[in-house]
Amino acid sequence: VQLQASGGGLVQAGGSLRVSCAASGRTVSTQVMGWFRQAPGKEREFVASISKAGGTTLYADSAKGRFTISRDNAKNTVYLQMNNLKPEDTAVYYCAATTWGIVTRNLVRYDYWGQGTLVTVSS
Repeated sequence: VQLQASGGGLVQAGGSLRVSCAASGRTVSTQVMGWFRQAPGKEREFVASISKAGGTTLYADSAKGRFTISRDNAKNTVYLQMNNLKPEDTAVYYCAATTWGIVTRNLVRYDYWGQGTLVTVSS
């Protein structure tokens, strides 16, 4: 599976941004998908995960109520809609895919990773 993240950019605090992850090489419908992020000098952390059919989602506490993960299996694409962004959301956002059968926040469960897209939130 090859994953290509896009949609990052510069946004003011309180603004919104949607990042996308396009998959190729294998249909995304067979994978649980996740978003992670890594801020400068920090470890990569879990943001959100979505089940194969999209019926189950899991969020980090920092993302609950502000971020929404979704997927369009017909387009082989997963999205992360981010609202009410804060400066502390500034990071490189990575999409990932796992053959693990359920949503998971465990980074080591993810088998495939995209290259990341930078989101910068200014105060």
